[in-house]
Amino acid sequence: MSFFTSGSSKSSPSLWGNLHGLFPLHQVVGTAVLCFALAFSSPPVFSQSSQVNINTASPELLSDSLLGIGLAKAYRIVEHRESYGPFESIDELVEVKGIGESIIASNRDRIVLK
Repeated sequence: MSFFTSGSSKSSPSLWGNLHGLFPLHQVVGTAVLCFALAFSSPPVFSQSSQVNINTASPELLSDSLLGIGLAKAYRIVEHRESYGPFESIDELVEVKGIGESIIASNRDRIVLK
């Protein structure tokens, strides 16, 4: 008697036969392909692609929504806004310490002024 076969003369289903009956291979492969496709085609849960109004947003929202803007820079944006009034142009952000042209360029499509 082999380890992989039973001692009875009746043919009993193998482990693979049981699993194959429960989870047909085409369903397993199809599910794996679907999961893979969704994982790489969907935007991340914390996507930074939404627009943010820099004249009304909180520091937390600014840091969550803008690339290269952490809480320290976000608080500087709010302080600048409170000291000098609302931003009239996105390019005015260069007046905030730590924000340069490259940060503005990478966030230009995310920033709105209202």
